[in-house]
Amino acid sequence: MTAARAAEVALLLRTAARAEILPRFRRLAQGAVRAKSGPLDLVTDADEAAERIIEAGLARMFPGCAVVGEEAASADPAVLDRLAQAELAFVVDPVDGTANFAAGVPLFGCMAAAVSHGEVVAGWIHDPLGDDTAIALRGEGAWIADGEGRHMADLHVAAPVPVDRMVAAVSWTYLPEPLRSRVTSRLPRLAATVGYRCAAHEYRLTASGHAHAQLYNRLLPWDHLPGWLLHREAGGYAARFDGSDYCAAHRDGGLICAPDRESWEALRAALLDP
Repeated sequence: MTAARAAEVALLLRTAARAEILPRFRRLAQGAVRAKSGPLDLVTDADEAAERIIEAGLARMFPGCAVVGEEAASADPAVLDRLAQAELAFVVDPVDGTANFAAGVPLFGCMAAAVSHGEVVAGWIHDPLGDDTAIALRGEGAWIADGEGRHMADLHVAAPVPVDRMVAAVSWTYLPEPLRSRVTSRLPRLAATVGYRCAAHEYRLTASGHAHAQLYNRLLPWDHLPGWLLHREAGGYAARFDGSDYCAAHRDGGLICAPDRESWEALRAALLDP
């Protein structure tokens, strides 16, 4: 994956957002929002239409690639098997932050990641309203590109600070008990927490140095592969709760992202240790 090809993918996400997402923002028709596995798991007409455009575009740009979209995987979880087997596969979250989008809240994004033989090699987080895209290429850094795909600024994580000065995005909803109660009771140990209901913007916040850390339990690949690589290429350190490396095959085990390993260890001890 080259920077030029990465810019082409960014423009594809922008095209899908302009065609199918933005025209529906705050204009969703009756019946255009539906629950999937439960009341916290929503899909809209915009998700499905944008995913179709992105899947078709990727197939044209990268003949023979596999595409694993969130909505396709929700309908048939077996499509996730393509990630480990394909020479080149893409995971796509057409509207990350669907609950915000459906509620008319302007915090949602369009995400994608490229996976080669199980390794994440590129990631994209497009902000439809801001009309720019955070892009990461494995080993080549992370940056913000404008609506035309032009490089605007490099991304860098925040400098390390003690836990009591950290601002962190902590998603505790899917933590199992007793870990859930332990973590939520310890949040005052941090300087502040944020919860955007949108991993896309939380990853962008941390990768650009405006927050120090993130914590998640559920690891659906379309939610985390793009942002994990963005954070890593911006200079950050991330690992699962047990300290093991995160990879495209993981669906659970939690994830903590921090400026460096020492910060990761301090945050884990502060929030997770018995």
